[in-house]
Amino acid sequence: MLDNSWERRIRGGTISPDMSIDLHGHSLSAAHARLNQAIANALANNARVLLVVTGKPPKTEEKLGGSRRGAIRGEIGHWLETSVYADRIASVRIAHPRHGGDGALYLILRRRK
Repeated sequence: MLDNSWERRIRGGTISPDMSIDLHGHSLSAAHARLNQAIANALANNARVLLVVTGKPPKTEEKLGGSRRGAIRGEIGHWLETSVYADRIASVRIAHPRHGGDGALYLILRRRK
């Protein structure tokens, strides 16, 4: 659970990611591997906020009544829940528009005890 100062920073767009990873355009298996590697690197570097860019679904899918989420975005929740790093993730939030909005997520990582 995040405290109010985190919530204000996320909503106001004043949060500053320590690291970022762009999964947009990768296959599901490559994106999954890159995500795990990015989380490991972030934890090794004591990062608190990892920006994960998933990309947005193509506009044509939206017009045709298809899914509003891309394939990576559809899988990332499951990947994070089943990750060996799941206990180190404090929260997952949609990024502020200046960091990609619906096409990106903030992973807020727990401090090492």
